[in-house]
Amino acid sequence: MMEKIDQTMLAFYEQADLSPDLVKAITYSIKAGGKRIRPLLCLQVLAGFGLDLTASHYQVAVSVELIHTGSLIHDDLPAMDDDDFRRGLPTNHKQFGEALAILAGDGLFLDPFALLAEADLPEAIRLRLISELSRAAGSFGMVAGQALDMAGEGQSLALADLQAIHANKTGKLLTFPFVAAGLMAGQSQPVLEQLRQAGQLVGLAFQVRDDILDVTADFADLGKTPQKDLLAEKSTYPSLLGLDKSYEILDSSLDQAQAIFADLALTQGFEQTAIQETIERLRLHA
Repeated sequence: MMEKIDQTMLAFYEQADLSPDLVKAITYSIKAGGKRIRPLLCLQVLAGFGLDLTASHYQVAVSVELIHTGSLIHDDLPAMDDDDFRRGLPTNHKQFGEALAILAGDGLFLDPFALLAEADLPEAIRLRLISELSRAAGSFGMVAGQALDMAGEGQSLALADLQAIHANKTGKLLTFPFVAAGLMAGQSQPVLEQLRQAGQLVGLAFQVRDDILDVTADFADLGKTPQKDLLAEKSTYPSLLGLDKSYEILDSSLDQAQAIFADLALTQGFEQTAIQETIERLRLHA
């Protein structure tokens, strides 16, 4: 799966010949790697419902990864988190300059909707996917979460405010793969709601995990500058609740997500092995 995920993204940009410099900047960040957890989750849920994976399934799965990659480029800019490294490599703006990095991020935000629109899927499903991804990524999701996150720098936020930031900044892009897979698999509304809940739980766990690593891991582990949240005086789960409670929230969220897939295995015949293993790998050990 991982190799085909990368191939799908890079093959899409092989068609773009208007600006070689733009494509070079975009593919630099794509090739920098990453866990590819968003497309992987989507594909594993599809396979769990018994579907044979097609090129269109991969197109949908990578659409969210492209937006995630674009968000990292913009996140690293001097006006945002101002970082020099990402995944152990110079950040996009350090490699190509700020202007081209901004445009690379712009391309990665907009291009996924062509992938969704051109996927060989029923029209009604394509429309739902486009709507879901837009609301997860834009002013109703990730971008709004980023704005709230920046506004909260230097403040001691209430837990509810921190939860709202991260439910949007991180959670909605991690919820999309679950819901998208359910839509493509033709699942009922109750099952779609279970999948949405699982995605929200994994999104919460992922953010808490990231907050923990920011204060416990070093550059070699992170591939980026550690303790950036501390330097920016951002409220995080460890700063508000302490590390022990943060570990508890991480594990509890993952336990609840795994319980949803255990239930789907019983009620829908869902093959849960792969998705359970992926969720389990998100755990940290204090």
